[in-house]
Amino acid sequence: MVFGFGVCYNKSTTFAACTGTHRKVGTRLWQPNTPTAPPAIPADRRCWAAYRALLEQLRNGIWQDTDHLPPELELANRLNVSRTVVRDALSELERAGYIERVRGIGTVINRDVVNLARRMDQKFEFTQMIRARGMQPNSDDLRVSRHTADADAAQALNISLDTPVYYICRRVLADNTPVLFSTDIVPCSLFGTTRTDGIDFTRPIFDILDEACGIQVSSTITHVRAAMGDPAVRHALALQRDQALLELSETCYSRLCRPVLRCRTFYTDFFDFALVRKLV
Repeated sequence: MVFGFGVCYNKSTTFAACTGTHRKVGTRLWQPNTPTAPPAIPADRRCWAAYRALLEQLRNGIWQDTDHLPPELELANRLNVSRTVVRDALSELERAGYIERVRGIGTVINRDVVNLARRMDQKFEFTQMIRARGMQPNSDDLRVSRHTADADAAQALNISLDTPVYYICRRVLADNTPVLFSTDIVPCSLFGTTRTDGIDFTRPIFDILDEACGIQVSSTITHVRAAMGDPAVRHALALQRDQALLELSETCYSRLCRPVLRCRTFYTDFFDFALVRKLV
């Protein structure tokens, strides 16, 4: 049985061999609630710095045991920023579901959302999620090959079928336990004159794109479904006969809103994801 869902929020031969047949069920649009790269203009940097400071205080600081935040002026004085910056940061916290601003009551904290460790609507590298469990991530069974794009990759990346792309297939372990199998597809042209034979492809693909290509991924469209995976994937992950997988098929976009990466990842039940959905 296959099921999927659709939610919107503000991640060839080798491809088929590594991950099986692709099928789209459900859509999720992700935008970073906690960006890994600073925004382009100083005002945004102040906003996100205030956002991160407030979120840290909600989790581990002076507001970790309260259910309301103080007024904007007090927050601005504590953070040594303007009320405009605080207001923008609170807007982002509210958009992410951490707080609600209610007229006549103030800023109310959703403590259950604040305490969530792994949110599917926020994009984190799987290495972070594994380390959060107190385990060490590592990759093995790494395969990097160059082919022309297949139909799925060509459509997702808006390229022709004869475009050269790299297929990066890997198994990831938490300590010694296989926990996911991923395939990343990247157009060769993004690397320009950079020699790829010196790149450590065991590292997170977002880091590789940033450092080798000068490209920062800012959003992804993700199709989510339950899947069994093909025999090769199941064998690589050492699955039990009736053990299902969570499959995420992602198209990743640069800050210029151009598709730069096609990912397909099978997660085992080692991962426990939560999803915050806000009514619109």
